[in-house]
Amino acid sequence: MLTIPIHSRLGGFYFFYYAIVGTFMPYWNLYLQDQGFDYSDIGVLSAIAIITRFFAPFIWGWVADKSGKRMLLVRVATCMEAMVWLLIFMIPNDFQSIALLMLIFSFFQNAILAQFEAVTLFCLGEQRAELYGKVRKWGSIGFIVGVFAVGAILEIISISLLPVLLLCIAFLAFIWSFSIAEPKSAPNAQQQLEALFPVLKRSVVASLFAIEFFMLLAQAPFYSFYSNYLQAHGFSTSAIGFLWAVGVVAEIIMFAYAYFFLKTYSWRNLIVVCVLATSLRFVVVGRFPDSFVIQLLSQSLHALSFGLFHMIAMRIIFEHFHPTQQGRAQAIYSTMWGLGVALGSLLAGHYWHTFTGQSIFIIAGLSCLFALLFIGGIPKLQSNSNPHAG
Repeated sequence: MLTIPIHSRLGGFYFFYYAIVGTFMPYWNLYLQDQGFDYSDIGVLSAIAIITRFFAPFIWGWVADKSGKRMLLVRVATCMEAMVWLLIFMIPNDFQSIALLMLIFSFFQNAILAQFEAVTLFCLGEQRAELYGKVRKWGSIGFIVGVFAVGAILEIISISLLPVLLLCIAFLAFIWSFSIAEPKSAPNAQQQLEALFPVLKRSVVASLFAIEFFMLLAQAPFYSFYSNYLQAHGFSTSAIGFLWAVGVVAEIIMFAYAYFFLKTYSWRNLIVVCVLATSLRFVVVGRFPDSFVIQLLSQSLHALSFGLFHMIAMRIIFEHFHPTQQGRAQAIYSTMWGLGVALGSLLAGHYWHTFTGQSIFIIAGLSCLFALLFIGGIPKLQSNSNPHAG
């Protein structure tokens, strides 16, 4: 395995990590519904599964920047994630027990991606601009494989066995993590961490995180209830899995061509397109709940609402934060994701029956437009080099 090129090893870990996500996100809430939880409970449990993003990523980022052992943290967290799915068969099937399990799961889950993004950017070195999208697309492929494979399996077996599938994939991710060493270009253990606040005060950085919050607030009902929403409108498990996969295929295509867009257009113009596409996406999800074709087209907008925005965010973060700050910078990006999705999930779950799922998605889409209030902080022109990379 050690003879495999580094970009392939990095891509392999993204594959297994997102295969877990592709197994969890579309089907976990269906599992909860099968176990007797209602929409209000599911909304709270979804928020709990995300709520540790308020603090866990920053804790892990601080430890990573302090110790310089990012891959060690990834391995520990992946191992603990596998253990959580084993524990689900040993605890009572009640709200309090599942809530505790989700808290533990998300605490370790949130340790993985932020630190592995930093590992990837360090490992790719000067080729990160050209190769990041090609490496990251393997995460999207893993998501698709997880969605399709699990969707097909759940047509045969009971959804109550979903944790077994999650356990198997998490264990594979843990084994694969040993193929990736600590990046040599990453900073070593630091006695004194460089302050983040001066960077966070920069208008481009502050605006990025504010825009990210509203983008994710709008996407929260999708992440928490889209599968339940489709099922309520007559879609089969296979059709639900297919629609989730369509979004990720669009994401893969965007990762392949994002470098062209980033070279050709300004960050500001691209983010405006991302915000408008996200708003349109969820308005039509709510407006046409019974149309497979419209749902498919809305899912293709994931290329902009996640794929392109994520690539821009990674570029801004790596250009504006020093290498010694990357662990914590990625953690803040992850924290803002959690803040937006957790708040949106709580609100969507609480008001689902009051306003109906259709209205919730339309309101979510319109709420995304608040992100445009912060677009002025994003520069019309951006640098093509990283002032902190040396």
